[in-house]
Parts: sequence; structure tokens; C-alpha cells
Amino acid sequence: MDKDIQQRFERITAFVEARLTPLFDPENGSDHGFGMDDTSRALRALRYTVQAASAVNGLLEKRATAPELRQVVDQALEHNWDVLRSVARMWEDHPDFRKEFKGHSWDVLGI
Repeated sequence: MDKDIQQRFERITAFVEARLTPLFDPENGSDHGFGMDDTSRALRALRYTVQAASAVNGLLEKRATAPELRQVVDQALEHNWDVLRSVARMWEDHPDFRKEFKGHSWDVLGI
């Protein structure tokens, strides 16, 4: 089950990253996302948020090996999924958007 959860996190992260990466291309946007203007800062903040929310491997490992931490781990996973889901839904009309990206955390985690 945790493998399925990990794969869901990987899919939603890949979808969001595919939307964000072109925004850092020199052909697009303000200083390529690396400047100190507000647009560049917002792009970096969004990318860092996605990267942080998608880092769930350690949580999934704890979920499997430390049953006494299950409730806390599940809360962290729920939060991370909800962050990624909120970001991904900005592109809900994109052809690569999957219905699973709309799923609530309790559906994804099976709790």
C-alpha cells in the first residue's frame, strides 16, 4: 500500500514539476525565476513548496516500521498531499491532469 502512496506522490509531483520547469526557461518570464523580482521569488517559493511536500519517502518508511508513530505520520502525509493537490488543481484543465490529483488525502492514504 505504501508503494501505491509513493507512486501517487511521484505522479502528482511530476505533473506539477512539468508545469513549473518551463517557467525557469530563459525564454520565459522574469530573469528566468532566478532574479530578485517578485515573480522570480514566487516561482522559487512555489517550487520549494512542491519539493518539500513531495519528500515523503522517510515518512512512508516510518509509517511501515514505527506503528506507534502512524497517526503523526499519517497527518504529515495528509498535509503534504493536500499541499500538492492544491497546487496541481491550478492546472485542472490541463490535458495531463489526472482525476486522482483531485482525491482527498484520506482516499490517497486509505485511512
